[in-house]
Amino acid sequence: MTAATYIAMLLVAFAATRAYAADIGYLAPPGVAANEFPSPQRPVARIVSPRRSAEERRDALNEAGQIARALELKPGMVVGDIGAGSGYHTVRLSHLVGSAGSVVAQDVTRDYLVELARRTKLLKLTNVQFALGEPHDPRLPASSLDAAILVHMYHEIAQPYAFLYNLAPALKQGARVGIVDLELPTAKHGTPIALLRCELIAVDYREIATYKLAGGGGYLAVFSPPELAARKSPHDIVACGDPAGVR
Repeated sequence: MTAATYIAMLLVAFAATRAYAADIGYLAPPGVAANEFPSPQRPVARIVSPRRSAEERRDALNEAGQIARALELKPGMVVGDIGAGSGYHTVRLSHLVGSAGSVVAQDVTRDYLVELARRTKLLKLTNVQFALGEPHDPRLPASSLDAAILVHMYHEIAQPYAFLYNLAPALKQGARVGIVDLELPTAKHGTPIALLRCELIAVDYREIATYKLAGGGGYLAVFSPPELAARKSPHDIVACGDPAGVR
């Protein structure tokens, strides 16, 4: 390969990356500001990687299938993959919901979404949208989602009360939220289920069921969103304490 050819290839790749990035932004106006909410009274884990583990292992455990069954995901639905990262669930949800449905891949790290856009184009997935969010606000359109999943990322949400509050308007009536995490302290990239329940209930979500995932995949907690007209104001939300073992 000549130097000129190599430079030309780099220029093409750079132009493609810029094209992907240009299409990725916020899908909705900002919600309620972060300073209106209490801060979490426990550590927030750093975002360290766009993927949790090898996709082959996750497929062997049927992680995506377990979540889809518990949330009753079907063709034609619009599903939000919140904190999509490298897109493990985005890709599988795209096939599940089919051409009549769509997947909204949301993340606060723009570079992750740019790489995921490239991946979905290579796989010729045409039913995926990309949504840039903020640490306190997913920035998603009102009444746009039939379901939302947050898989092994809840412990990384810097402003959980604000994030959950601003997520609620994006959920349609009857929507379900599925949160997957490990029974570990938040500083160790998990969320104890008692703490998760406390934080979601504080923002008026209601727990429906909790499942244990196969192969040490943690738990799946399913919630329904609050009734928007009846939920408390941000200033009335009380942060959950840091129970023993969270740190």
